[in-house]
Amino acid sequence: MTHDILLHGIDGANPLGFLAAIGTLRVLSLDAGGVRLRWKKHENAWRPVLALDTALDEHTLVERLSARLATSIPPEVFALGDNPSVPLGLFRSYAQACAQAAWDGDRLRSDFAVAFAGEYPVDKNGKVPDTALRTMSGAGHQHFLKFMCNFIEQVQPEHLHKALFATWRYDDPVQNMTLRWDPSDDNRYALRWSDPSGDPDRKSTGSMWGANRLAIEALPLLPTLPTHRQLETTGFHTQGARKTHWTWPIWNASAGVDTVRSLLDMAAVHRSGQPGTQPQGLAARGIVEVYRSRRLTTGKFRNFTMGTPVSYI
Repeated sequence: MTHDILLHGIDGANPLGFLAAIGTLRVLSLDAGGVRLRWKKHENAWRPVLALDTALDEHTLVERLSARLATSIPPEVFALGDNPSVPLGLFRSYAQACAQAAWDGDRLRSDFAVAFAGEYPVDKNGKVPDTALRTMSGAGHQHFLKFMCNFIEQVQPEHLHKALFATWRYDDPVQNMTLRWDPSDDNRYALRWSDPSGDPDRKSTGSMWGANRLAIEALPLLPTLPTHRQLETTGFHTQGARKTHWTWPIWNASAGVDTVRSLLDMAAVHRSGQPGTQPQGLAARGIVEVYRSRRLTTGKFRNFTMGTPVSYI
């Protein structure tokens, strides 16, 4: 018998929310293989529902999740430095160390390595390509991997509870504490009354720490893969230099982490919405919605729009 718990704080149309949901599934599955995840329409949004072998209340689930997060990512995962796009030689040394750890029985580092970057093709400066989820690379003192470490060091159980079980109020400090996966992070000057870089409120509001911390755990479910043209990231499709979309499914049948990994990589999901294409069999697999978000590039930063439904199911 399984026991359901609704994570009613998360909206599956929000890129950060979706990552937080599957990150929660993945980290809980590290110790308990029976954890499952499905989505349920609740309060005008698709919300994740965890299926557990043991009945847990919100407080106990957060305690268990927090305890597992304390040791879920070893420091060696971040040996690349502050950002994943590094010189080829450095990445190869890092990848070889991760591969050796996998041979020794610990593949966690390898799972994150292929989520961060790949060897081919290097750019004109000799640096490796990285994940399409990377939103910053050092400009304005914003560093992708360094900010991940900030969340790992500072997130507390109360941040997790707010992300999973409360309406998101963005009442955590955003300064040096964002991965720019939430649409609210698109705070371009042209869209605001004042320059956001000098906003004193950044020291007290603007972020959801718990959601960002959980989203980091989702990265191994979205690995990169070199192709004949470029490094591809699971779920992403690029048309031209600046038109990149991220597509993800919503399913209503409880699925374990390995099944979710397969759903995220389904070709039929990513062909959706293309002219003349009518994917078959998605409903039979329990997929009830597909969302697509556009990745926006402004200067040296990237942001994501809210996911919009692809109308073919």
